Amino acid sequence: MYCRNCGIQIGTEDKFCRECGQQTTVGSESRGQSASGYVDPRRLTRVVDGKKIAGVCAGLAHYFDVDVTLVRLLVVLGIFFSCGLVLLAYIIAWVIMPLDSRIPPFRPAATAGTQTVA
Repeated sequence: MYCRNCGIQIGTEDKFCRECGQQTTVGSESRGQSASGYVDPRRLTRVVDGKKIAGVCAGLAHYFDVDVTLVRLLVVLGIFFSCGLVLLAYIIAWVIMPLDSRIPPFRPAATAGTQTVA
């Protein structure tokens, strides 16, 4: 199995990617189910982590469990072929969709010059 975010190979039972911290499908299935069998309902929210403009495309990709690049491509194509109606729908979704209240996974900052001189 490969991580959808960074593309490295991960184990079939891993709940999170060891490289980028992205939750896998195994992790998302186990997160929503408790010991009593209750499944947490999915909510359509704007995702703050990984957003480009407002997080609408990232939220739609997370909700439908597809790649965010595919959703962004479809939105851009939809804007051109619908004469701007998809852009209007995007702006309305930006206003209506709530922000995701989950805390994004910790990603350490990449440091360029970490070598020490002896």
